[in-house]
Amino acid sequence: MNEGDVAGAAGAMRVGCAGWSLPSAQGAEFEPGESALQRYSSRFSTVEVNSSFYRHHKPETYARWAQSVPAEFRFCVKMPQTVSHEHALVGTAPVLDAFLYGVERLGDRLGVLLLQLPPRAAYDGRVASAFFRALRRRSNAAIACEPRHASWFSAQADAMLAGHGVARVAADPARYPLAGEPGGTRDWSYWRWHGRPRMYYSAYEEADLKTLAGRCRESAKAGPAWVILDNTAHGHAVGNALRLQALLQ
Repeated sequence: MNEGDVAGAAGAMRVGCAGWSLPSAQGAEFEPGESALQRYSSRFSTVEVNSSFYRHHKPETYARWAQSVPAEFRFCVKMPQTVSHEHALVGTAPVLDAFLYGVERLGDRLGVLLLQLPPRAAYDGRVASAFFRALRRRSNAAIACEPRHASWFSAQADAMLAGHGVARVAADPARYPLAGEPGGTRDWSYWRWHGRPRMYYSAYEEADLKTLAGRCRESAKAGPAWVILDNTAHGHAVGNALRLQALLQ
């Protein structure tokens, strides 16, 4: 097990950040390496690749990343905004094929595909089901979805996600009461904490991290629990993730 993996009652708890930039304040916490990713992976067992949301990466880039990390390390790759925002999950086959052609070069180090929907994207069961079926035909990776419209937080939407084996992200700050809790399939969970009170900028307090640790332990009784700290703008994600990791040990 990677040092960054924490044993749970029924599954592992993976803690990481959105990206692998390392603030100088935490530099001594990581082993030496030829790249920031190598150093990052000496302490954490997962990372969320957010740059793939904005731009295409070459297959060779994904292959290089895979070769830079330990065998137990897993990447979560965010799906392009072309899929989620421009095409609204409709007619996405060409974009998915191009995206996955590169992502699959991660090999067994590919852990999760993350779909983040825009706040305006209301729930449409037929469209969503068709999209997830198309994605499942193309990839065996686990899928996490972060919807941000109120209509997704219903029993019907939850059942649809569960039927496709998709984990609904537990987000903080939560736009709606259920948005802060894992949903969809319950054999694993994915937590994305963006920073509070100021998203992406604020550090989490000790009490927040202790609460998150307890909730993750509970989720891990059902299966693997992934936790990503996305408060990266001022470099707080790494420090918060290291502290959360310590709380879970």
